[in-house]
Amino acid sequence: MAKAKTKTRLAADIGGTFTDVVLETPVGMFTAKVPTDIEQPERGIMAGVAIVLEQSGLASGDIDIFVHGTTLATNALIERKGAKTALITTEGFRDSLDIAYEARYDQFDLQLEKPLSLIPRGLRFTVTERMDVRGKVLLPLDRARVTELAAELNRQGVEAVAVGLLHSYANPAHEKTVRDLLIDAGCTAEITLSSDVCPEVREYERFMTTVCNSYVQPIMARYLRALEKTLSDNGFVCPLFLMTSGGGMTTLEAAIRYPIRLVESGPSGGAVLASRIAASLEENRVLSFDMGGTTAKICLIEDYLPQTARNFEIARAARFQKGSGMPVRIPVVEMIEIGAGGGSIANVDSMRRLAIGPESAGSVPGAACYGKGGVKPTVTDANVVLGRIDPETFAEGRMHLNVGAAKTAINGDVGEPLAVSMSEAAFGITEMVEENMANAARIHSVEHGADLSRYTMIAFGGGGPLHAVRMAEKLGVGRVVVPANCSVGSAVGFLRAPISYEVVRSRYMTLDLFDLDGANAVLDEITAEAQGIVLGGEPDSILVETRTAYMRYVGQGHEIQVPVPSGKLTEQSLAQIKADYEAGYTHLFGRTIPERDIEILSWSIVVSTRQEPAEKRQVNVLATEAAPIGKRPVFIPADHDYREVPIFWRPDLPAGASFQGPALVAEPQTTTFVSAAFTGRIDSKSNLVLEKV
Repeated sequence: MAKAKTKTRLAADIGGTFTDVVLETPVGMFTAKVPTDIEQPERGIMAGVAIVLEQSGLASGDIDIFVHGTTLATNALIERKGAKTALITTEGFRDSLDIAYEARYDQFDLQLEKPLSLIPRGLRFTVTERMDVRGKVLLPLDRARVTELAAELNRQGVEAVAVGLLHSYANPAHEKTVRDLLIDAGCTAEITLSSDVCPEVREYERFMTTVCNSYVQPIMARYLRALEKTLSDNGFVCPLFLMTSGGGMTTLEAAIRYPIRLVESGPSGGAVLASRIAASLEENRVLSFDMGGTTAKICLIEDYLPQTARNFEIARAARFQKGSGMPVRIPVVEMIEIGAGGGSIANVDSMRRLAIGPESAGSVPGAACYGKGGVKPTVTDANVVLGRIDPETFAEGRMHLNVGAAKTAINGDVGEPLAVSMSEAAFGITEMVEENMANAARIHSVEHGADLSRYTMIAFGGGGPLHAVRMAEKLGVGRVVVPANCSVGSAVGFLRAPISYEVVRSRYMTLDLFDLDGANAVLDEITAEAQGIVLGGEPDSILVETRTAYMRYVGQGHEIQVPVPSGKLTEQSLAQIKADYEAGYTHLFGRTIPERDIEILSWSIVVSTRQEPAEKRQVNVLATEAAPIGKRPVFIPADHDYREVPIFWRPDLPAGASFQGPALVAEPQTTTFVSAAFTGRIDSKSNLVLEKV
């Protein structure tokens, strides 16, 4: 029944440079890539939607489901363009956001300046109250003080209020009372409670998550309501879902209430796509490489599942320095993201060093070759000059590129300062951005103890196929898979994601003094909350539940995740939880600690709609020689010159078609560059498979 409702599905992914739209119908898939409208992102979405509806011959009323991912919340946090926000916290904890971890993220930088807090000290208010760690009231809430604050918040024009009181995860009564008193006193700001957003121990992360959610909530609410109205005005009657950072979809109302969960929505869609492709190809070790116009995202996928985490840092001041950003506790697909995309700007510094990004030309003015006023050289300009991008067929021929402008920008800003030829300057730009991305992949793999030489790369995004082979050479990866519709890979991933929601709740207990009734009560409570959100999107769905406990030995500082058996917990369940904890601890550290009690800090449940498994059956196809549609001069680094290389039109290549690099494989919205060290073929699932000779 649920399957019949979602036969015709539409997805839109707003990136920093392009907006990708994908329409999946019973008769095929239709895609569009249009420049992102920075001022009104919904206009870019509707421009792409108009293209795919025209291609398919469908009307807006024929769409069964619309899935959307956006960088709006992330950009608001990075650029500090959110709402005017205040914090109300327990007396004595006004400066928790500044104190943070009581450490410097770079111990050796004597000139280090921490990024300013999202909320200035003058907008952080305290109230007298206190809960203990068990949720017992030690000091009653000063209700009169809260009522006074309502008038002060209105006077200062505060748009959003984050309420974070000590130990509210154990007992949210005081936070709820603060909210009710503010509303009753006429406070006009949107109010976010930490006990709703992040009911977990560790007040700094809890406060920061609440503050970030509050900071973006008004602008996200306005945007999502405007998008909802735009869709309705254009004849859409289907439900609108939002992609979350954890790789699932959530309802519009949940997204408006908890926009912090949308911060990595686009990249998580790419990870979902890569994991589905990995399962279909039975590749249990995969490096997902997603390069768009503004950023590149790299994610490890093992046993067909992307790495996930509960902690994420937004807007790091230092690219790879942990602790230099704003930590939030949300379900997130774990990946590394750097400012390296087609729009990344190249420059030569005072020491004559070539640097790429993280500044991006974006969609406006864009690369110099776009002809929209951009004059700085970008990675896209370099690819045009090197012959890897056809200026006549870029963006399905809707955008003709100015090769002369690209040459002028590269020669003026890179070639002349470095005293090298224009082609060498362009090659230097691509080589540098590829090294930046490869270095990010190395760091990510080392952090997870992964040997990338044993991995297969899955490359997508508008820029991924152009740079995947060189990335693979740098990383020692011998196999690259470029999926069908790769240029809009994240949006395709949206259509493969389940409706999913995770709830985490702190409820402390030890295994020696385990509270069965308390544990079952908290599991029932968070299960009902998660099910309510998921069933609100798909009432007839079959649900899948995953339960987890965050556990550690008494006295330790960090937890590991341990599976919790389904159903009502019993004494036998407790024995299983202990055995699973010891097995997990041994896997990580090679030993257990005998006679040490084990404690549980938090409980988690993920409820999602059941997904059909990926089709794994591969069909053996007859190998044939691919027929090129022409040739184009492409700069070959080994020759220090241009060489005519064959061009293959991917939509015309049948399963089994194969070729030897160097070559270009063009398709409507991107191009794959294949070096002489790789061969290529089309497999039975329409993937372009590149293998090192």
